[in-house]
Amino acid sequence: MGLAQTGCAAGSAIFRLVLGQSDFSDPAAAAAWLTRNAVDCLPQGELARRLALGRPLRVKLGIDPTAPDIHLGFTVVLQKLREFQDLGHIVVLIVGDYTARVGDPSGRSSTRPILDPAEIEANARTFQEQALTVLDSERLEVRFNGEWLDMPMERFFSLARTVTVAQLLERDDFAKRFSARQPISMLELLYPLLQGYDSVAVQADVELGGTDQKFNLLLGRDIQRHFGQLEQVILTMPLLTGTDGERKMSKSFGNYIGVTDPPEEMYGKTLSIPDKSLPSWYELLLGSEPPPDLSPRDAKRELARRLVDRFHGPGAGRAAEEAFDRQFVRHETPEDVPEVEWERTETVHLPGLLAAAFGISTSEARRMIAQGGVKLDGQVLDDGRLDVSGDKLDGKVIQVGRRRFARVRLV
Repeated sequence: MGLAQTGCAAGSAIFRLVLGQSDFSDPAAAAAWLTRNAVDCLPQGELARRLALGRPLRVKLGIDPTAPDIHLGFTVVLQKLREFQDLGHIVVLIVGDYTARVGDPSGRSSTRPILDPAEIEANARTFQEQALTVLDSERLEVRFNGEWLDMPMERFFSLARTVTVAQLLERDDFAKRFSARQPISMLELLYPLLQGYDSVAVQADVELGGTDQKFNLLLGRDIQRHFGQLEQVILTMPLLTGTDGERKMSKSFGNYIGVTDPPEEMYGKTLSIPDKSLPSWYELLLGSEPPPDLSPRDAKRELARRLVDRFHGPGAGRAAEEAFDRQFVRHETPEDVPEVEWERTETVHLPGLLAAAFGISTSEARRMIAQGGVKLDGQVLDDGRLDVSGDKLDGKVIQVGRRRFARVRLV
């Protein structure tokens, strides 16, 4: 059973139970535990040798705050960092305020858009807060790579000498874009060097990342060696597929579940994953296999409840399930429907009301009415009416699509 099964406090309790059953004072046993669900741990045997040094290791993870929220896929690596912390090691979380301006080309078929520095700063604050849903603040060091990447040109020249253009073009995503004659900017070519220099700056013993980061992590070893440091161990973790079941979970693909998503939304999105994703989601997020006695439908419900409990507290999963069933199984009006006030008139023009209540345009409101996507107290407005008697609207619940509700109050 892995630590990802629960939140921070409960995760530590489970770890102490495992710790009591195993001798993690033995470096080989500790290394086997830490790498049990990893894809790569290179060089082979080096993690056990590093653990045998008898000091807290500095375990690095770099994040570029290109989006404001952490999603479940990101917690796979965060949970591995937590396991290092629970063995007494220090996690160095590097916020890439400088590398975010370049854009990580990993897995990309085109150049990333440039982000505004103010947006990067705001995202960085959110990332730090949300990372603490998994990490222990007592064994955490947060650094911004703008501290060292704003470097003298002489230092930059020394960094640039560590690798050739041919080496960079061997990287899979660069090679594909180069052969397809797609543009690769000089900044993108520099990105792996900048990430590698982060390891020099914080003297990393271990660096973690997804499997798509393997090239960058290995290059970090070369750069550390160039600057006279002991080379880091690299540990890669599997990539969690998104709710579409095809591509890795990513904000860019819109197939993600954020760790701060409302309980009902987190629950509902989890139920939408395809059956084939269940084994990997259970393994990577809960550290277990799907219950063999449950159907795929019920296994998803169990998964959804446990994820909601993890990020919103015990009992939140059951409450989210009840809210989901009330709305989508029994087709009842949700509790705590927000109210929208509207001027009391003899007739109310619905497109204007919908625009104000749900933040949509009046043209979109007309289209949804015409398509039968608007209900009044559960009854579809299917006759295309755009004007409704005020007496028929006051106090009623109006619904747009499957998830948006508002109770109308005429004033």
